[in-house]
Amino acid sequence: GISNCFAWQLAKANALAEQEGFAKFVSVQGHYNLIFREEEREMAPLCAADNIAMTPYSALAGGRLSKRPGETSKRLEEDSYAKLKYDTAAQQDGEIIRRVESLSDKRGVTMTEISLAWLLAKVTAPVVGATKLHHIEGAARAVDLDLTAEELAYLEESYVPHALVGVMAQNTAATAKDSHVWSTGSQEIK
Repeated sequence: GISNCFAWQLAKANALAEQEGFAKFVSVQGHYNLIFREEEREMAPLCAADNIAMTPYSALAGGRLSKRPGETSKRLEEDSYAKLKYDTAAQQDGEIIRRVESLSDKRGVTMTEISLAWLLAKVTAPVVGATKLHHIEGAARAVDLDLTAEELAYLEESYVPHALVGVMAQNTAATAKDSHVWSTGSQEIK
């Protein structure tokens, strides 16, 4: 698998692999969830066309998609990297979070289950960072929760495009020579 790349980078890497007789990438792990859906622009269509599995991280947006508005947790208060990724768009994301809350109340399930059921309708398998038993139980229940087309549309319709954040915001030609926490060795493809 490969992680945190643009669709054109994945396509180029797989073309090179095919040309050189190497194994092609069969999965991609990117930043994708109900409040950060930028992978839908190019990566999701490429993956569908080339049968590449999407296994996104940050499935619950650092806990934001599992907490009711006003609720907090140690992670929401202390995770500075998640704050960097999500706090700038918190106001526009609030409507989606309220819709997750509303639908979870209507269906009698948790917000985690609604958020993961939505994601499971879109991808092969999300990466879920579980630190407590109820996190695992919620993720397991989401597998059996089928959302209707109307419910999916209700959750999606108020999404507003976001600026790239985190690793992808640094994945540019202008910053290619800079040192990043996620890069080691030569990144040049010859």
